[in-house]
Amino acid sequence: MQKIKLGMIGGGLGAFIGDAHRRASRICNDYQLIGGVFDVDFEKGQEFAKQQDLDLNRCYATVDSFIESELALSDVDRIQAVSIVTPNMLHYEFASKLLKAGFHVICEKPMTFTVEEALDLKNIVDSSNQTFALTHTYTGYPMVRQMKEIVKSGALGKIHRVDAQYYQGWVNSIIEGTGSGITGVWRLDPKYAGMSSCMGDIGVHAFNLIEYTTGLEISSVLSDLNPVKENVQLDLDGTVLLRMNDNIKGVIRSSQVAAGEENNLTIGIYGSEASLKWSQEDPNFLYMLSDTEPTKVYKPAHGYNTEFAEASHVMPSGHPEGIYEALGNIYKGVAKSIRGEESFDGEFPTVEDGVRGMKFIKSVVESNSNNNSWIDL
Repeated sequence: MQKIKLGMIGGGLGAFIGDAHRRASRICNDYQLIGGVFDVDFEKGQEFAKQQDLDLNRCYATVDSFIESELALSDVDRIQAVSIVTPNMLHYEFASKLLKAGFHVICEKPMTFTVEEALDLKNIVDSSNQTFALTHTYTGYPMVRQMKEIVKSGALGKIHRVDAQYYQGWVNSIIEGTGSGITGVWRLDPKYAGMSSCMGDIGVHAFNLIEYTTGLEISSVLSDLNPVKENVQLDLDGTVLLRMNDNIKGVIRSSQVAAGEENNLTIGIYGSEASLKWSQEDPNFLYMLSDTEPTKVYKPAHGYNTEFAEASHVMPSGHPEGIYEALGNIYKGVAKSIRGEESFDGEFPTVEDGVRGMKFIKSVVESNSNNNSWIDL
């Protein structure tokens, strides 16, 4: 089968997330990187293209020149799908232009800067024939997909509570370290990151994971955010109380200044009959707890898993898989959509997930600003 021709906006020299997307596209084996706009500095973009052994004629200085030049090529030769891996403030502008020009789009989160932009982008996606995916990567893990299917089956009984936490510590060295300040770190600058740092960058992943696995929608939030230091403009730590339908409650705890923490994303779904727990730092193990039976442990690549979970592992049992494989599963789902193939429900996050995420971020910031009051999404 012919590979999908892939372009990339951003993600050049030294960019972790760009490298992650390229590795993921290779793991799923459905794409070939052809070209793109790899850096705001065109010379650096060309240097990156040389490193990747790409045709320098397909390395562009701007998104506008990318679109114009690619559309001048035949349908067979032109790039079909584009990954956007830029800082947050550019997502909406570039995604809008690319979708209107007829490209499929795979976009990093948060999807936009504002809810209004998110709703407009949804209208653009809905009126186009293009596939749009948002890379909430953690939904690609086999055991997260297993969790989703177990909840859907009703095996937990009535859900009583959902807890999610996402703790990192990397910002400590920036705000506390000697000789290091917050200038130049775009995630802490509202001009580039938007209205939130901690909740906008990682808290929204916990939000998305809750809605993805439970099938529930969070209806309102009450937040308490903390910038930690006076000269920091955005939140670096926070707790959010959640209300869902059917009187279900929950909490999201998130921090970028938890010393020693690396990428500690966990979720627990607690029901009347059983509960499920999963951790991103140990992603091959899904635990099912019960008051009446010993704890069950689910692992990928076993026949007892659901069809969706089993379609999502790459390696045989006992071989650990991680973030690249999870992101590769999302790329695989996008490839199916582009080709019009049959797929599972939830193979990749959509524009609707992006709208939900932006409503969450806005509501959390608004709740904190309004004396920690309940705000409806």
